Amino acid sequence: MQLKIRLETENDYRAVEELTREAFWNVHVPGCCEHYLIHTLRKSGDFIPKLDFVAVSDGHIVGHIAYSKARLLDPSGTSHPVVTFGPLSVLPPLQKQGVGSTLINHSLSEAKKKGDKAVFIYGDPRYYSRFGFHCAEKYDIKTSFGKYAVALLALELCPGVLCGISGRFVESTAYDVDMKTCEEFDKTFPPKEKSHTPTQDEFKVIASLMY
Repeated sequence: MQLKIRLETENDYRAVEELTREAFWNVHVPGCCEHYLIHTLRKSGDFIPKLDFVAVSDGHIVGHIAYSKARLLDPSGTSHPVVTFGPLSVLPPLQKQGVGSTLINHSLSEAKKKGDKAVFIYGDPRYYSRFGFHCAEKYDIKTSFGKYAVALLALELCPGVLCGISGRFVESTAYDVDMKTCEEFDKTFPPKEKSHTPTQDEFKVIASLMY
């Protein structure tokens, strides 16, 4: 499979939302809200258009990644800018074929060129460790509510930039999804059945590992 990575355009918006819905449906919860998240994230002042990429194969969008601004708050209240990505979406039949890895590697390279110093995400460390991510506890960084979390991961794009910075990771308020509005938005797509899957149980375990 040959992939072309390019910036998302306005003409791609609905196709990306459809792709995202397919990629996340019943994965973390029955149904999903990630397609609504990307729909609203684009309207946020924290959204980073220069790091909004699609993967194209045979003229069709098969993957997408979006970045937004975030920050670290140290104990003195000083804010340190970082970035975060998500959702990362790949068309289900093409998952585990390198589409996601290509999007991550390309976007991390572009973020570094742009001058970003560090990337924080919530994700599965078993997957993201291959890209150099470490549990944020390594840098004494906690969640916004003051807990170490196994799923909170960090990557230094500039080596040593996180040394000496402890504190809390605060992502954009754009990630605070209103579920009722999400349900209304989902009605504009073809109906899909919500169901329980083993991946939901696994997600709950990883997300619960805090202390």
